[in-house]
Amino acid sequence: MFCMGASDSGQESCFLPRRGCFLEGAEIVRRTVVSDQQDRIMRLFIEEAKEHLDTLENGLVDLKSTMKDPESVQEMFRAAHSVKGGAAMLGLDSIKTTAHRLEDCFKVLKDGPVKQVDQTAESLFLKGVDTLKDLLGRLEGPFGLRNEEGEKLVQQVMPVFAQLETHLDKLASGKVQPAAGSGTPAAPTAGAVPANFAVEVMSLLKEMLQVFKQKESAASRSELTAVCVRLYKLGGKIETWQNLVKTARAAIVNPKNSYKVLAPLIIKELKEAGDLVQVGKVKTIVPSKNLLLLAANPKPAEPIASTAPAAASKQVALPAEPKAVVKLLLKTFNKKQLSDIAKLLVHAIKSSN
Repeated sequence: MFCMGASDSGQESCFLPRRGCFLEGAEIVRRTVVSDQQDRIMRLFIEEAKEHLDTLENGLVDLKSTMKDPESVQEMFRAAHSVKGGAAMLGLDSIKTTAHRLEDCFKVLKDGPVKQVDQTAESLFLKGVDTLKDLLGRLEGPFGLRNEEGEKLVQQVMPVFAQLETHLDKLASGKVQPAAGSGTPAAPTAGAVPANFAVEVMSLLKEMLQVFKQKESAASRSELTAVCVRLYKLGGKIETWQNLVKTARAAIVNPKNSYKVLAPLIIKELKEAGDLVQVGKVKTIVPSKNLLLLAANPKPAEPIASTAPAAASKQVALPAEPKAVVKLLLKTFNKKQLSDIAKLLVHAIKSSN
């Protein structure tokens, strides 16, 4: 159709449009292949980064004990270093910067004169890891990690790293002596709790961690729930603490949740909550959205500790009317929990479309 004559040049002109289409198609294929490769590399980085985060969180659950094993400290340093290197390769500046600062702080533990740490150091390390975890969570999300939100999180955590480095220097110089407890007197709380509440919580969490290391089974889950009962009773009448423990127990009894996922999340949140109870900040104890998601179960969990007969225990059923559901949620959860539930619902609805 495009030929104007029978000459060779005329015949060649017949193929020019097709050749152009072929070249355009080849470029589309090339870009698609490159994009798929980049996606695979990104997914691989995220999966490996999650494993490194598990290493960091498990080591920070009881940093005092971890410090006694130089290889464990070295492993945590390597974990931060690996995340930093992978993020740098992919141009993820906010993740690279956060991991780099963590790496520097772990290097102080690995090479420096710091022989012992305290709960202040543990708490500051955990805040840094939480920021790294938040950045990776956003990267994995449906909208990815935007540069501006990554930069904002980095700016927020920089003072934490500065405080951590200063505190480690003081520990190294002997200006701060690690205390056996939190170092802060326990403030009055809503119920009678032990004066060394955080220490007792840590003791029970160590038991829980040992069970998490066992093979997943009904028997080991039963052991974990038994520890939850003891943690629940330890909190006296502190509702925020007991609500957190009940949420953790609900996540544990759900057989769909693996120990690898449960262990770092539950132990970290209970440890931080124990520290908050110790200093009287019980109102700030709230289960994270990740823990709430793991605890979600169509079958209501049994009461964690009750002296009433089993038949007398109440099960909460959601009403069919949406307005009634809203009233029930407002009555059951606080503002922070409702905000987390709303975000989870929005995400679930988008995922189902």
